[in-house]
Amino acid sequence: MSELINNREERQKILKDLIRQLHEGKTVEEVKEQFKQMMDGIGGTELSQMEHALIQEGMPVEEVKRLCDVHVQVFRESLDENIKPESIPGHPVNTFIRENRALENLIANTQPLLKEITQAEDGEDISTPLAAWRQRNQQLMEIFTHFSRQENVLFPYLEKNGVTGPSTVMWGFHDDIRVDLKNVGTLLVGAQPVASPELKEKIKELVLPMFQTIKDLFYKEENIMYPTALEVLSEQDWAEIYAQSDDIGYALITPDKQWAPKAKGSDIKQEAIEVQGQIKLDHGVMTQKEIERMLNTLPLDITFVDAQDQVKFFSRGKERIFERAPAIIGRKVQYCHPQSSVHIVENIVNDFKEGRRDNADFWINMRGDLVYIRYFAVRDTDGAYMGTVEVTQNITDIQKLEGEKRIDEEG
Repeated sequence: MSELINNREERQKILKDLIRQLHEGKTVEEVKEQFKQMMDGIGGTELSQMEHALIQEGMPVEEVKRLCDVHVQVFRESLDENIKPESIPGHPVNTFIRENRALENLIANTQPLLKEITQAEDGEDISTPLAAWRQRNQQLMEIFTHFSRQENVLFPYLEKNGVTGPSTVMWGFHDDIRVDLKNVGTLLVGAQPVASPELKEKIKELVLPMFQTIKDLFYKEENIMYPTALEVLSEQDWAEIYAQSDDIGYALITPDKQWAPKAKGSDIKQEAIEVQGQIKLDHGVMTQKEIERMLNTLPLDITFVDAQDQVKFFSRGKERIFERAPAIIGRKVQYCHPQSSVHIVENIVNDFKEGRRDNADFWINMRGDLVYIRYFAVRDTDGAYMGTVEVTQNITDIQKLEGEKRIDEEG
């Protein structure tokens, strides 16, 4: 057995087999002794690799989420002994953990309010704790920013380094909490300022379990995901994560700025994906054909006029609203409109050039459809005028939309 324990690959196979035993119905107690024999040297990375392997072999993500709860329970003592994530103020992991503590503190401050409501006599006035709970629930929704920074910044770097398990599993937990928080928000909107059996039951069935789910998620982050990230990500990766985090924001805290990585976050490397024939953009690389097909696929008419008022580009979608021909390329925009409206166009463009405004919107009825016409000033990073983009869209069907249709409802 010791030979197997010293062999990382074989140990991984045994770990997967034990998790599968749990999946097939064995209890934690039944496999706990086997797990204990495997505990030496097991860290967050191996757990993540195990999750990734199970997903790759076809186990549903929902099952891995359930198994994640089980193996966290089994490994809790061992994981607690691992070195904790980066402690330097300002490091992305330190910031994530500070957010966890702030959100946990918010939950702790909310629970006495819920206790006051659940212990009130039916019909008793609860307007004061209810108002305080509404305020705290609104603050708790900042957890979405915490999730967003993980999903849009941290997870991509884990995936680039071959670690996909955490992003797949943790995102599932994020979505569960998003749904729960939305349901709590709906509950609070309709809650009356007097105690009722229905509200008390919802607190027990929905709110308190959600709080526990959030706490369990933070445990998984700090004992599995962050140690994994600290093992596999380079300082360059962390510098880039650090540099991109401000764009998304933070939950309940202002991050410290004491951490000074040797690598520069602005030096985001794209050499690995840049090949001949691709155009490097601010946030990615695309071929000319990809750009053209993307613009022509959008359900919009797009026309660009440069700083000298010359038409430089127009898209060619399947159903154009206003006709365009290649002959207009290089033509002055003033000649592309009838004399009755050319002065309006000139006023808009002049306002854009002088910085008096950045957009102008119009809508007209055209052949039974409602057409939305928008002009936007295009400026460089210093604010200098570069041109005008016209975007035209048929919004007839958009105006008919009601309620919501979520992506997970797509057949």
